[in-house]
Amino acid sequence: MWGLVQDNEIIKYITYPKSMVIGDVQYPSKIFQLWSTSELEAIGIYEVVFNDTNKKDEQWYINTNQSFAFSDDVITASYGTATAKAHADTLFTAQDETDGLGTEGELATRGLKYNLIQTVKQQAAGILSNTDWYITRNAEKSTAIPSAITTHRDLVRSRQATMETQITNASDTPALETLYTYTEDSDGVQSRPLAELPTLES
Repeated sequence: MWGLVQDNEIIKYITYPKSMVIGDVQYPSKIFQLWSTSELEAIGIYEVVFNDTNKKDEQWYINTNQSFAFSDDVITASYGTATAKAHADTLFTAQDETDGLGTEGELATRGLKYNLIQTVKQQAAGILSNTDWYITRNAEKSTAIPSAITTHRDLVRSRQATMETQITNASDTPALETLYTYTEDSDGVQSRPLAELPTLES
């Protein structure tokens, strides 16, 4: 991406190489591949430098739109301060009720915690469904359920409960993000504070 600068102001953004008129001269699109950086800058075309310092993971944060600035012969695209998504459910306020948006005290929007817990429940249910046939066979045929299967299913439920508690107890959005952030130990093994739901193989 490039910007066309005139009198130290960005007057146009160029997202892909294309022919263009600058002043009274028609330039072909090939200049973006064939010309050097200094040659492009001589006619006012500067490549945009992206600064993602303030950009955060969109699973947890709402990023601002990028802003563009030209200074010291560089066009920089940068983000403002990101806003953390609500970690808890949001209720309608008295003002919301006055504005006709909902009844004060009732649920307005679900927070991250609710959605993350629902995902854990769905994942646990999916894992348990793989061995549900043992339960069905036992009910229909009185065939004993292998102890390894019973142990596995109990472990899944226990881990699910622990994970839900960890999510519930997270104090804010950064704490939730930390639960899901993988780190690597000296042996190259990756793990996260939230851990994982066990599969039958593990």
